[in-house]
Amino acid sequence: MKRVIFLVLSCCLLYLDAAAYHIIGGEIYYRTIGMSADNLRYRYQITLKLYRDADFTCGDRQGCIDQFENPSVANVYSANGTRVLSSIYLYITSVKPLIDTLKNPCLAPQAQHLEVAFYQATIELPPVAGGYYVSSQRCCRGEKLANILDSEHEGSTYFTVIPGTETRPNNNSAYFNKDTAIVICNAMPFKVSYAAYDEDGDSLTYSLCNALTDGSGTSERNENTPPPYNSTVHYIAPYNGSNPMGGNPAMSIDNQGMITCTPDRPGKYVVTVCVSEYDRVTKKFLGTHSKDILMTIFDCTTKIVASIPSSLKNCSEDPGFTIPMSNASNAGFTASYYWTFGDGTDTLTYSKTVFNHTYPDTGVYKVKLVVNPTLACSDSTTAEVRNYPGLRMDFTSTGFCKGDQIKFEDLSTYEYGEITSRKWTIDTTKLLPQSGPNTTYVFPVASTYVVTLDLATSTGCEGSVSKQIRIYAVTPFAGNDTILIKGKPFTMQGSGGDFYKWSPAIGLSDPNVANPILSSYADTTYYLQVSNAQGCVGYDSVSVKFMAGPDIYVPNAFSPNGDGVNDRFRFIPVGMVTYKYFRIYNRWGQELYASTDFKTGWDGNVGGQPAPVDTYIWILDATDVDGKNIQQKGTVTLIR
Repeated sequence: MKRVIFLVLSCCLLYLDAAAYHIIGGEIYYRTIGMSADNLRYRYQITLKLYRDADFTCGDRQGCIDQFENPSVANVYSANGTRVLSSIYLYITSVKPLIDTLKNPCLAPQAQHLEVAFYQATIELPPVAGGYYVSSQRCCRGEKLANILDSEHEGSTYFTVIPGTETRPNNNSAYFNKDTAIVICNAMPFKVSYAAYDEDGDSLTYSLCNALTDGSGTSERNENTPPPYNSTVHYIAPYNGSNPMGGNPAMSIDNQGMITCTPDRPGKYVVTVCVSEYDRVTKKFLGTHSKDILMTIFDCTTKIVASIPSSLKNCSEDPGFTIPMSNASNAGFTASYYWTFGDGTDTLTYSKTVFNHTYPDTGVYKVKLVVNPTLACSDSTTAEVRNYPGLRMDFTSTGFCKGDQIKFEDLSTYEYGEITSRKWTIDTTKLLPQSGPNTTYVFPVASTYVVTLDLATSTGCEGSVSKQIRIYAVTPFAGNDTILIKGKPFTMQGSGGDFYKWSPAIGLSDPNVANPILSSYADTTYYLQVSNAQGCVGYDSVSVKFMAGPDIYVPNAFSPNGDGVNDRFRFIPVGMVTYKYFRIYNRWGQELYASTDFKTGWDGNVGGQPAPVDTYIWILDATDVDGKNIQQKGTVTLIR
């Protein structure tokens, strides 16, 4: 049982470690919310805030993570570094999105999308000299940070100090209550308030300070490092805690917590602000509280470019004069767009959403678009509008059958122009011959085809219409020529369609079905007409001969000389259903031929060479329609 519990806890810790990769900042603080029931311990509400990049889902090195871990872990230590409680598990109480969008008509649209999660837990601690440290530690920070070396393997420590009996153990710590996202542009000055809030009204001072690692000195997770917390992250020169992102002027923070800077390099930077708290009455130092946050510096420069399609054609089926106006300009988030339409009207829009403009009549118009018409960052472009709608495209086809001429007729009309050319194609590749607006084609194979009609007009409009055409076919089959037993009924073997017609009808039980029963004595050739529901028709025939039987008729001579007469030696079965063997031997008993294919027979060759003129012995074994075994033997003379 102990081993099972250890494995479960290990899996949980592995999950927490992996999920911590995407955390980009945080802080931890407390409030005193009363005394314990025995009045010996203070009750503290511990709050941990963690920030993540909500746009981060997958990284080159850290994999894919898109959520906060829950719960998170914190530990409590005395001033001398002794852990006084078991690990505290803090659970998420709320998650808040932090979003900012750069709204500047002359700069590239940029957005910062963060999330902050609030974790809470309640603990009880007796007041002691020196107070307590409450810390939350994790590995690792975000990928490819500009001011921290090997940032994805650098840990984080967030801690707060509960004062001891020598000052004020029922203190409420200062904390940073302004959670915002801000888009910061390179080479542009910015300011953001990092002011903290103190419920007790204590005096606060601010400084830029070092970001803390988790204290392990390795890339492994370490959440149990005791104070003092002075292990800083490995900054990349020239950056450090007091100069976290460079700039000209560099970042600074005043006594009201206002950060100012003009950054000089795009990238992602960890910025840490420390707030020191002093008792409002005694002026005694109560502790220092810090907060990490990731600031992203964007390259917001862009070239404003007006862009619309160079040619706009209204060739729609609807005869109305309304044309959709699309805008592909490159401009800032709050850019304005001034349109003139060449018909004496204009409009001003503030987005690139497609909109419709209705012209008074047909004709050619010149459209002009000006981006940011009243600003220095302006650009313009023009386009030609050809407004000649009313092109209705359609065609019809007549015929369904393979081998028949299928007629295609153009039904297209054009209200404000003339159709000047047509092109018919099958399956986009085969070009059909054309005779005026129509064409015909004989399909060699039954299948489904896509027929397309491409049109061009006198006004420059072009269009196409496609339809699927199903071609059907019948596969008429009247059966194989056969020899029947006189007086024995036979079922005809018609197939290949939906409807059947046999002729002549002599001896047939029903000439209008696929498999009529034949009862006759006269040798006859029957013709079969096969058709289907689509009207496709095909023909086949079968020759029926009658002989006494059941029996097997075998000739006594053949002449394989290539004159087309008696070139093969074969038997003629009447009323046989199966064949076991048919073999031919020479006078010395050597087998020369073996087969049960009575239609092919022996061609008079042995091993590819002509057999000599001679008399040969044959034997065969078959079963007739009554199940009787028939065995015969005899001789045949080969004549050349």
